[in-house]
Amino acid sequence: MRKITADYIYPITGEVMKDTVIVLDDQGTIVRLDPASAHDAASVEQHTGVLIPGFINTHCHLELSHMKGKVATGTQLIPFITNVVQHRDVPEEEIMAAIDQADREMYAAGIVAVGDISNKLDTAARKAASPIRYYTFVEMFDFLQDAGAAGALKQYLPVYEGQAQRGGNRRSAVPHAPYSVSPTLFGLINELNQGQATVSIHNQETPPENELFEHKTGDFIGFYQGFNIPLDGFSATGQTAIHYALAHLDPRCRHLFVHNTLSTPADIAAAQAWGQHGVYWATCANANLYIENRLPNYQHFLDADARVTIGTDSLTSNWQLSVLDELKTISRYQSYVPFATLLRWATLNGAEALQFDEDLGSMSVGKQPGINLLQGLAGDTPRNFAFAASTTVQRLV
Repeated sequence: MRKITADYIYPITGEVMKDTVIVLDDQGTIVRLDPASAHDAASVEQHTGVLIPGFINTHCHLELSHMKGKVATGTQLIPFITNVVQHRDVPEEEIMAAIDQADREMYAAGIVAVGDISNKLDTAARKAASPIRYYTFVEMFDFLQDAGAAGALKQYLPVYEGQAQRGGNRRSAVPHAPYSVSPTLFGLINELNQGQATVSIHNQETPPENELFEHKTGDFIGFYQGFNIPLDGFSATGQTAIHYALAHLDPRCRHLFVHNTLSTPADIAAAQAWGQHGVYWATCANANLYIENRLPNYQHFLDADARVTIGTDSLTSNWQLSVLDELKTISRYQSYVPFATLLRWATLNGAEALQFDEDLGSMSVGKQPGINLLQGLAGDTPRNFAFAASTTVQRLV
């Protein structure tokens, strides 16, 4: 039995707690939330700061960890993708060592679950052994070539089968992005998931994405030409990119739209009206700055009462895999987002998006959410707390 308290506790699902002790069993399950007066102070771990549940990182590319620092910042998305393709093939031992290191760093940074994109099987062994829970999104694409859809599915099925659902981990097949997946491949992915999965998709990360679907113009035309991929069979829809995705995704699944840098209130409303079992919006603030030097307008998501989650993207497009650093960036550039709202984005919303909320995401009796200690916040009470450059996280459980 372990007893922990701090100046304040944010359970996420209820009011901020003070003078409260979290009682946990030996497996880290919350047994009780008691008044501090019910316990001998000598039997309680007492901390200065704020206790919160473990962080959920809903968007990562763990298999790209070996590419840290190899792709320049500020290139914009299309040159970035080209650079990633050129740098993927390195010695296997370098890839595996970087995966292991990144997983350890995320655990130390208070991350308890990760939604991870996989194109290969490189991460499977680490995920099976890791104390972090993983929801693996086996990502597929055929570059808008309907005739190549069956071949793409065949290529990625071994990855899907090899990312086994063990130790609480889960998996699903997912489309890469609207601009890279044909209607036929969307259909094959839907058949594989059978309406029960969480499905991740990159969305509206760069202006050329919307230009392609609205007018069949923009830099993606040159991108495809550079790889000798024909777009003869593709026609502009006259709508933004997310509408193409909505037309082909399975509304019975839970959906996680990733980046959303250019999503408008109309785009957000369309998706939320469409989704039957939950639409979530993963923001990767540091990656957006790294690649495109722009951020989403988070006010659009607040106005829509949208369920935002936090992702780190990969070490190809970020300086670290830290949910706390994502929260600091959002607070720095769009400080109107409330502290308590950011905590929910980083915990319970992410747990719900990955369907891990039965165990993770909030300080509730019966859950094993992990416990993080935040210190160095700006402000001195819950009324004015904010993330600051000095804020740190320490994993306690």
